[in-house]
Amino acid sequence: MSTTAVPALDKTFQILDLITDSPQPLTAAHIAKQLELPRSSTHNILQSLLNKHVIYKDIDSRFHLGSYLMYWAGKYEQQQGVIQLFKDLIVQYPVLLQHTVTLSKLDLGEVVFLACHESPAPLGFTFRAGVRVPAVFSATGKAMLSTMSMSAIKSLYEDIFPEPLNQNCVSDFESFDTEMTKIHSSRISLDDGQLRDGMYCLGTYIRNASGIAIAGMAVSFLQGEYESKREEVSAVLIELAEQIEQRLGFVATY
Repeated sequence: MSTTAVPALDKTFQILDLITDSPQPLTAAHIAKQLELPRSSTHNILQSLLNKHVIYKDIDSRFHLGSYLMYWAGKYEQQQGVIQLFKDLIVQYPVLLQHTVTLSKLDLGEVVFLACHESPAPLGFTFRAGVRVPAVFSATGKAMLSTMSMSAIKSLYEDIFPEPLNQNCVSDFESFDTEMTKIHSSRISLDDGQLRDGMYCLGTYIRNASGIAIAGMAVSFLQGEYESKREEVSAVLIELAEQIEQRLGFVATY
């Protein structure tokens, strides 16, 4: 165990993750049993979380996520100015509004969805804020990773390439490096059914004033639409990304 670990905090996050992931609300006894924690410390942690409204208890003494999490989420969104810029500026691009457009950030080796403009025609895949997927298989993840060296990418995954999700996925670092080379020349990444068979996504990155890729955007559509729309969509997606970058203070040098 790391010398910097805080056991009480670790237990708190275990409890919150369990409450979040459980399809049904849980009692204190169930939480303690599933996590193999002492009932006394479980009770103390739950009480502290209740006092802060991070969780709440119903009339059957079962625990649910509480309203205080909305305060955290709101503050997080305020700090992530790129989210508001995405929402404000995408309306200027009718071509993009016809499709599902997602905004994501890179969190270690995964992509976390931050915001989404939903297509009028559903894709059959849910891009809810907070959903995480492997970065190497997603368009936004590939776009952001393309701004890093391959040695840094390998280090991120501890030299072990993630398990492919389906037969469409790139399967090793060598193949992934080939994809990175294509992104370097075009600024556009492609998820050709790697997250979901039959769904294609074109992505690009967004840089801040320091030139660091802090987010990625992707346009999703059915495989049959890809060939006819990829050129126009790619150009407009890059245009939107560049506009957001300018608002964030990034200055391009050519």
